[in-house]
Amino acid sequence: MQPRLTNPHKLAPEGIKAMMALEASFNQSGLEESLRHLVKLRASQINGCAFCIHMHTTDARKHGDSEMRLYMLNAWRESSLYSERERAALAWTEALTLVAQTGAPDADYALVKAQFSDAEQVQLTLLIGAINTWNRLQVGFRAAHPVSEKDKAAA
Repeated sequence: MQPRLTNPHKLAPEGIKAMMALEASFNQSGLEESLRHLVKLRASQINGCAFCIHMHTTDARKHGDSEMRLYMLNAWRESSLYSERERAALAWTEALTLVAQTGAPDADYALVKAQFSDAEQVQLTLLIGAINTWNRLQVGFRAAHPVSEKDKAAA
């Protein structure tokens, strides 16, 4: 895979600065860090963003999430590894990431409403929107994820 642009972030510094400010705001959002990682990873899986999948699995591991929870995320509906709050957030992530197909179903919103305050609902929705924007930047411009020597040897 060949990147389409060498460094798209340098070509739109004000937009990237705004995105980074939005990202920083999530630290004070009331949303747990582990939940934020799961949401970002799940949206990135749906969007096929290898760069972001690499980043968010790495970050989730660094912050204590288990390998098994990361492996099972794609099948979260069939796994008992996720809390009701995480399940609601993951359902909302899928609904909004695929909004053209889902229309953001009332059933998914009901799950979110039961688990999150009104302010947290807005923060969660902003988080989902932000990761979808990052995914589109990385996938659209074919950003390559880092590859370790160990990974190269295994290939």
